[in-house]
Amino acid sequence: MVTARKAGTHLDEIVAARRKQVQEAQARVPLDALRREAEARADRRDFAAALAAEGFHVIAEMKRASPSRGLLCPRYRRRDIAQGYEAAGASALSVLTEPRFFLGALEDLQEARAAVQIPVLRKDFILGPYQVYESVAAGADALLLIVAALSDAELQDLIELCRHLKIAALVEVHTEDELERARAAGASILGVNNRDLKTLAVDLQTSFRLREKIPAGLTTVSESGIRTPADLRKLAEAGYYAALVGERLMTQPDPGKALAALREGLPASTAPRR
Repeated sequence: MVTARKAGTHLDEIVAARRKQVQEAQARVPLDALRREAEARADRRDFAAALAAEGFHVIAEMKRASPSRGLLCPRYRRRDIAQGYEAAGASALSVLTEPRFFLGALEDLQEARAAVQIPVLRKDFILGPYQVYESVAAGADALLLIVAALSDAELQDLIELCRHLKIAALVEVHTEDELERARAAGASILGVNNRDLKTLAVDLQTSFRLREKIPAGLTTVSESGIRTPADLRKLAEAGYYAALVGERLMTQPDPGKALAALREGLPASTAPRR
């Protein structure tokens, strides 16, 4: 069982554990086998187009637990949650697949995607090509790349590999320096995480502060700390394309109903996007 953890070097700890898990996975399923399966896949759902459509979008997140809050959803009914989100107007799903700290699995993503028609993002700590091929083979339409967990060369290579395999990369930043690194690496979909992954502290103002630094032409997503319809409206007014919302929904008895309530009052059209 996951329990809430004290603040500290959480990102380093998670990345170290994830590297070991990836090594173990590669011993079971060789890279060449995953590569063949990924490159043979034909079905894709366009994550980038879903966020670029008119209106403000919500990427609804599915996760059983988190390092900051512990167990979030004791009855993790993957199919029901995914379908509830889609019915409530989610433009895409985000599914946590990290096993130790979030109690996730690739099977969570596969079952969720089979239950809906909208694109599905794999949210994990992606550290190398093996996990990209693994994501594509499992059916992900997009994946998360965390700038703080990658070198510049790794980030650029992984973005290029995603393009080669025809899935989207949501490139996550928390600081102005990380924003510049993401731009230099060729990111086209930029996520601003309001949670500091080193301390787990959350500040929604991070999105508003960094939004002014983001150039025109990038699809923008605000992540974490979004709790009210007013938060969504403010993000839309600031020019964000979408918000990724997880804990606010997963701690409710019916995540789909919680999403419908959160989306109430969103404008039919958004502020001009920069």
